[in-house]
Amino acid sequence: MIRQLFILSSKGDPLLFRDFRGETGDDDVVNVFYQKVTALPGDQPPVVMTLRDLHFLHIRQGGLYWVATTSADSSPFTIVEFLNRLAALVKDYCGGLSEKSVQMNFALIYELLDEVLDYGHIQTTSSDMLKNFLQSEAVSSRPFSLFDLSNVGLFGADTQQSKVAPSSAAARPIQASREQGGRSEIFADVVERMSVVVGSNGVLMKADVEGEIRVKCFMPSCSEIRIGLNEELSIGKSQLRGYGAAVRVDRCSFHQGVRLDEFDSHRILRLCPSQGEQTVMQYQLTDDLPTAPPFRLFPTIERDGTGRLILFLKLRCDLPPKSSAVNVCASVPVPKGAVSLSQELSSPDQSAELQSQNRAVVWQIPRLAGGTQLSALFKLDVPGLSSASMLEVGPVGLSFELPKFTATGLQIRFLRLSPVQPAPSQRWVRYVTHSDSYSIRI
Repeated sequence: MIRQLFILSSKGDPLLFRDFRGETGDDDVVNVFYQKVTALPGDQPPVVMTLRDLHFLHIRQGGLYWVATTSADSSPFTIVEFLNRLAALVKDYCGGLSEKSVQMNFALIYELLDEVLDYGHIQTTSSDMLKNFLQSEAVSSRPFSLFDLSNVGLFGADTQQSKVAPSSAAARPIQASREQGGRSEIFADVVERMSVVVGSNGVLMKADVEGEIRVKCFMPSCSEIRIGLNEELSIGKSQLRGYGAAVRVDRCSFHQGVRLDEFDSHRILRLCPSQGEQTVMQYQLTDDLPTAPPFRLFPTIERDGTGRLILFLKLRCDLPPKSSAVNVCASVPVPKGAVSLSQELSSPDQSAELQSQNRAVVWQIPRLAGGTQLSALFKLDVPGLSSASMLEVGPVGLSFELPKFTATGLQIRFLRLSPVQPAPSQRWVRYVTHSDSYSIRI
């Protein structure tokens, strides 16, 4: 049973508060929670915090705190799962998760809370059931237009070869009217996160990939969709399938609504999606990448005659020539006490800065094409630089995005509606690989 539920901004400002039991003042609860969160060391405080007989359970989504208070006789796992589902509902019905979207749609969110919670007891979190009871319409901070390409993201742009939707197409309320950009569309995202450790000799020491297939449906009624994956997809160490290139994952799990009667024979997933976003499949590949890691680093570290630390870095992208990495950021730990930085970068669109509080040089590259390399020369003034302090350099941490690329090779062969919808409908598929933890020792 939930006593109170509230949403706070990252600065602790209350955006929404609902007291289901009337036992505690809102100012007391909100202030106590934020004081406990900010007083803890580190960036990841515990999910459950206790004050006398009151338990605070929270998650972080969209830069916001989603907090519920409860008594000792409630299941914390149930409440945490409810908070995650509530955040997903708000994202579906408001079009996104941010402080601004919550402020502009507080009436709709309060209406959602009235339906999903009754006197603190969870009732339902089904989008299909809730859409029959909600009367408020979502307020979008920016109306969606298919031809508005001013904020084009990973979906690309409208070209002569193909018409590709902008990245903001899927970030809209699921019940938007046609005037607000409501269209009969289905978006399928294959999202992978890489965890890689490369030794100082360039040998790959660890490589893990966690991925998922997400489907976001904007169709008011859809009986069934069929998602065809690689026919040669192999699960585990079993015998490879088909005659094409091998695509293997170690393990996978599926949404409870997915029917798998065609999966073993034809690698086809069948489901009847509800409006909103669902994670259809999750999978993992451990220590066996089908291709080489996307980046290699060639570092040179030395001390010049004036006692300055010299760092020369060459970063090579080993993606195919037609692919590219975006938002690449390399963080290089440097000795404590570094006071100034001078730099020479190989292209004008790069940037670098010395972050004294993090004791690191941050090198940012907006875009790096496959098969190319960039270089940077850093000169740091470090008082009292010694051979021992030079050992504090590294390892280098990389963060990046790889659009139109999957590390495992998993692809969606087709995305079909069954039966075929009489009204015009559009289907979009996107691939993206993120860095979860990419570390290169030097």
